[in-house]
Amino acid sequence: MIEVYNLTKYYGTLKALDDVSFSVKKGEIIGFLGPNGAGKTTAMRIICGYLSPTEGTVKVGGYDVVDNPNEARQFIGYMPETVPLYNEMTVSSYLHYMAAIRRVPKRKRKERVDYVVERCGLTEVVDEIIGKLSKGYRQRVGIAQALVHDPPVLILDEPTIGLDPIQVVEVRQLIRELSGDHTIVLSTHILPEVSMTCKRVLIIHRGRIVAEDTPDGLERKLRKGERLLVRIHRPPSNIVSLLERLPNVVKAERIRGEENFFAVDVAPGQDIRATVAEYIVNNGWGLLELRRDEMTLEEIFLNIITREEGVKA
Repeated sequence: MIEVYNLTKYYGTLKALDDVSFSVKKGEIIGFLGPNGAGKTTAMRIICGYLSPTEGTVKVGGYDVVDNPNEARQFIGYMPETVPLYNEMTVSSYLHYMAAIRRVPKRKRKERVDYVVERCGLTEVVDEIIGKLSKGYRQRVGIAQALVHDPPVLILDEPTIGLDPIQVVEVRQLIRELSGDHTIVLSTHILPEVSMTCKRVLIIHRGRIVAEDTPDGLERKLRKGERLLVRIHRPPSNIVSLLERLPNVVKAERIRGEENFFAVDVAPGQDIRATVAEYIVNNGWGLLELRRDEMTLEEIFLNIITREEGVKA
């Protein structure tokens, strides 16, 4: 649905994007993750046709955004970081206006506006002046205007920035619900945003894609295997060396500050949880806990960024 090839963008002598390539399949929801100034918004604006690339090609729905901008834009609903709302208009009048701009046929405009009002949870404020709405409702109006012409692709740039915790949860839930009917690219520097809404992650740093995978896939690549956390009720004094003798155990160690808690590094592609559990139980040591040690997206992100900068994580 979205194809980006060798995308480069200069602002004067500043290279904002450096040979960026990626694709997004129909119905997929991906997170475009990176620190402020990494190039996320520039990439989103080029995909949407608001900026021209210095080099490279972007296609949406098969249409080149430079050569066929009008056709490509019909496939896209865009919510920029700062939503261009008209504060003096009501929610209803604004959405009807946006439907007209997006060339929704007159006979279908009311139907589409009624749909996005209900879909985005705006029924209670549909006749309110936009300027009087809370930040959370204004963000919902921003998503509604991006949806009103029923685009196959949604580009959402920092959709929860500035919201309170309750509003953040509500907007995230809305994005997850929309993902079944739309291809979504979610640009953010907020790490939980990606882990809670996206199936695939693109990490951008200093204008380059430095990692691309599912969160689980990124963790496996960074760790080059799996780590188990094991809590044992009565471990023998030589428990570390005993665990290291098990097949496919790369390393075992006691977790600092924990008397009965151990980390077990496992060879790539191996699942030895049953073996470890059986070994501990059969020896009568008392298995209290056994689980995978999953890296948070924050840890993954920092690991990749520090590695790119040549700093030891």
